[in-house]
Amino acid sequence: MSVKSEFLEKLQASKPTPVPFTSKTQTDIAAFRLRMTQLQEQMDVWLTDTGLNVETFSAQVSDLLVEGGTFGITGIVLRYDDQTVSFTPLFLYGQHVTGCVEVTLHRGGKGSLLGRLFMRSGALNDWTFSPPGARPGTGKLLDESRFFNLIMVLLP
Repeated sequence: MSVKSEFLEKLQASKPTPVPFTSKTQTDIAAFRLRMTQLQEQMDVWLTDTGLNVETFSAQVSDLLVEGGTFGITGIVLRYDDQTVSFTPLFLYGQHVTGCVEVTLHRGGKGSLLGRLFMRSGALNDWTFSPPGARPGTGKLLDESRFFNLIMVLLP
């Protein structure tokens, strides 16, 4: 065997085995579900001593790139009097994004879009928040301060 052949053989062996698409999709769905649970837990910590509680609901996400076209996932709701801010999973795959959640204020029977949370954008692996109309990839890290600014709309 020539040195080049040996090199090529080792090179081929060192490459990761491609993950079948359905397996990657299932992995991404599981990650999205886990990150929603972690987001809920983080909100619980942030809301300690506020009197506000995090509630969950079942949501169905439609995504043409997912086998079967839909999957179930948990959404999050914050209630204050007769108003809510909902965090509704919207889609799994988008431009440089895996996992999108729509944030909506519900008041007096009407919904008002507050923005979107993106689970992963490019090399970023934290939740980012983008207000309505923002260009993709321009979101800011969702931290405690940004979270409270976002839900401030619940208060008079």
